[in-house]
Amino acid sequence: MRTHPRFHGPDTVCYTILFKHIQSQKSMLFSKEYVGYLARQVAQKLIAGEFIEAKVNEVSTALNTALLEELQLEDRINDEVRLILEQYQDEMQRAGASYQEMFKKVKGELVRKYKAVL
Repeated sequence: MRTHPRFHGPDTVCYTILFKHIQSQKSMLFSKEYVGYLARQVAQKLIAGEFIEAKVNEVSTALNTALLEELQLEDRINDEVRLILEQYQDEMQRAGASYQEMFKKVKGELVRKYKAVL
């Protein structure tokens, strides 16, 4: 796969295109089918725009895998936050702490811990 000289690499272009779209759809949950569709669309646009030289299937498969891993990372972090908050449920009730606020705080800590970009 060859990259266009204006960009640092195919990852930069792919992530820029995909995450601009994803950020505009933040409230939506993504199905695997939709992620596959996004991967195919981005692969086609990168190749048509001559940003890369590769086969659409190879690029879309790699993009699909990377996107699913990224989306699953946030799911795993959310699950870990729920487990942590479950352990402190009684203390939170006694203190009158908001579940939503605590969820945001704990999630922020885990995101920093895992050096994730969400």
